[in-house]
Amino acid sequence: MSSTLTIARPYARAAFEYAVAHQATAEWSGKLAFAAEASADPRAAALFGDPRVEPRTLASLFVAAGEVADSPFKHFVELLADNRRLRELPEIAALFEQLKRDAENVLKVRVRSAVPLDDAETARLVAALKRRFSSDIELERTLDPSVLGGAVIDAGEQVIDGSLKSRLAKLESALTQ
Repeated sequence: MSSTLTIARPYARAAFEYAVAHQATAEWSGKLAFAAEASADPRAAALFGDPRVEPRTLASLFVAAGEVADSPFKHFVELLADNRRLRELPEIAALFEQLKRDAENVLKVRVRSAVPLDDAETARLVAALKRRFSSDIELERTLDPSVLGGAVIDAGEQVIDGSLKSRLAKLESALTQ
């Protein structure tokens, strides 16, 4: 995984720098998302490394129909194909999105809870996280019955575990010692 990220990072940076310079980050974000999704398809992945398929022909699978033949994005995908890096498209897209969020001062936060959070709880949580991290918050909510109650908040490098499961584990540890 780390070697994949090492390979993907310079491509993602180059794509991001180009998109910023041409004020097209949203456009490139969408195109990279499409290409990443297409490359994750098992039928397309089976063609990676197939000597019967020319790299430029393979690249055309990852560019949306209607893309201008001489577009910078198409050239980018062809460069990936020439360098046999199309399988890294999901990582390139994810790194591009991270660079985009960093530039826009947006923090992606994942919240796992045992029960769904209602809109009022979500709004309070987003406001508190916004104050704490001094960033706009992109919240991803998931249900995880294993937390039993409360929530686990994953804000990148910081995890806030307010779950009932962890509290019970601490209580058990305290009682057994």
